[in-house]
Amino acid sequence: MPARRVLPTEEATELVRLVRQVATEQLMPRVAQAERDASFPRDIFTLLGEVGLLGLPYPEEYGGGGQPYEVYLQCLEEIGAVWSSVGVGTSVHALSCFGLATFGSEEQKQRWLPDMLGGSLLGAYCLSEPHAGSDPAAMRTMARRDGDDYVINGAKAWTTHGGRADFYKVIARTGEGRGDISCFLVPADTPGLSADSPEQKMGLTSSPTATMRFDDVRIPAERRLGAQGDGLKIALAGLDSGRLGIAAVATGLAQGALDQAVAYAKERETFGRRIIDHQGLAFILADMEAGIQAARATTLHAARLKDAGRPFSREASIAKMVATDNAMKVSTDAVQVFGGYGYTRDFPVERYMREAKVMQIFEGTNQIQRMVISRGLDRPASHEGAIEAWPRA
Repeated sequence: MPARRVLPTEEATELVRLVRQVATEQLMPRVAQAERDASFPRDIFTLLGEVGLLGLPYPEEYGGGGQPYEVYLQCLEEIGAVWSSVGVGTSVHALSCFGLATFGSEEQKQRWLPDMLGGSLLGAYCLSEPHAGSDPAAMRTMARRDGDDYVINGAKAWTTHGGRADFYKVIARTGEGRGDISCFLVPADTPGLSADSPEQKMGLTSSPTATMRFDDVRIPAERRLGAQGDGLKIALAGLDSGRLGIAAVATGLAQGALDQAVAYAKERETFGRRIIDHQGLAFILADMEAGIQAARATTLHAARLKDAGRPFSREASIAKMVATDNAMKVSTDAVQVFGGYGYTRDFPVERYMREAKVMQIFEGTNQIQRMVISRGLDRPASHEGAIEAWPRA
């Protein structure tokens, strides 16, 4: 893992060290077996909540850590370097808390947020549908007002923690117009809510992904976040932050793959020399290191814009695209460094490679990120915001 980090405070430095220790001592001994068995490590999320890692970017008054995103993402990277399923799950949980923390009333925050940030309640996020992934405004799941309640019917696909979460942040249509979409917090034990069997995935096998079914799911209107019709605004605002989370996990994954490759290259010998001493392979490792540092810098630049209250949507898309494309390349190169051994499950690099692929797909495919970026180029430049947000020496 990278020895040199630029963190804003000594407290943040100690926090990242703590996360690295937890990842090394608690996650590393379990990851290989859990991924083989596709077992969900619910107790790990409880532990992360107890040590304060699930609520890092949220206000202390509601049980969060009060840390800037710049620090939160570097903690998330440490988790992703060891166990991507847990890193992705942590990011998704933070995303599932975003609507309440950002758009909820004071009463709603006081009532529900502390348990969510403290790890007592694990969250999931229901946005995509089988026919509406990259176009959320085309969703069909309907929340019909019935007196003091809403009644939800429909299905939500690709739900991380589906069937295992304690609550679901649900984006559903509340009218016929494409813009009449609202956001709800739905407890997992609500009658009519069920999960299909988990998807059989290429990677992230210890992170359950399932379609959630809503069959006359009745919830009180007090569980709507924001005004009716605010749902798409909440969803899209949350995705900007969520993309930074995935960028950090992808950067951590790439770092973990590089660490494995360098360690192997120092030990493996061919033609009487360590393979790291052969220029052809050494240059591959150098390119991997350069790609990781570039992905990290891009991600932290977007985070600093967010922390400064500046627009960061375009930069979040850039970070997500750059970091996940890089993770795919670095993990593939790591397999190449190991040669035939890299293609076996005796070493973790093949798992890193399988896990990297989906990161180019979820939280908006990288083709969607390019669309967001290109559209942003057609708007007034925000270079001044970027300059103001960058910390001064």
